[in-house]
Amino acid sequence: MYKRQEKNRAHNCLTVSNLKLDDVFSDIFGKSSRSITEQILQHPGEVFDVAPFVDSRCKTPIEEIQAAVDGAISHEQAVKLRQCLKHIDELEMHKAEIEREIFRLSQKYESVLDLIRTIPGFDKNPLTAIQVLSEIGADMSVFPTAKIKSTRISRAGSYFKPVLVQIANALIKSKKHPEFTTRYRRIKARRGHKKAIIAICRMILTAIWHILTDLKPYTPEGFLESRPVNKEKVLTISQALNLIKQRGYIIKDDVGPVT
Repeated sequence: MYKRQEKNRAHNCLTVSNLKLDDVFSDIFGKSSRSITEQILQHPGEVFDVAPFVDSRCKTPIEEIQAAVDGAISHEQAVKLRQCLKHIDELEMHKAEIEREIFRLSQKYESVLDLIRTIPGFDKNPLTAIQVLSEIGADMSVFPTAKIKSTRISRAGSYFKPVLVQIANALIKSKKHPEFTTRYRRIKARRGHKKAIIAICRMILTAIWHILTDLKPYTPEGFLESRPVNKEKVLTISQALNLIKQRGYIIKDDVGPVT
């Protein structure tokens, strides 16, 4: 939260100084933008060529970047901006120190963490698996089944839920994991997006329970089993056509090839 506030203050300093780095960089605190900002602070009021400060991988034309720094920063704004950037760097340093300590403490659980990281979505950020372990522990014997731990809901789960939702939203867009996309689409058609996302979150938690219980890597097979047809949901052709129309589809006759 504090870093975001400092970034907002720094952004404001640039904006009021007519330095429109946010127009040409997706991240005004990235490598290229930060280099240009430091040059402006070290040589206020001087016109300079931005090319040497722009990373070779940057896709924005140099001419556009040059035009974006056609402004001047006042002494007061420069002082404020320096303080903001200094505080941001300090927060980043503290964050790195904390993460190093977290990784040190989690080393004895590395085999379990490696199992969790076999679940799709958990291999992107190594800290995500650690967060799972810190929330639910490695001992699945406290869970009677894959779905029930107790009748109480821990308030700590409120910190973990956003992580699950973020992972679920990424998985339903991936073509690599049909076990998630198929279930999401099926539930969304009946109950909407929010209910479907929560179902995917529960699916992820079920996968975690199984791999920590069996101590085996994640596999999608258990989620891709064929589902028997529910006889109560068998429709006639006319019923099926009406259902499709109710959902907004327009039905047209097939057009054969021209002979």
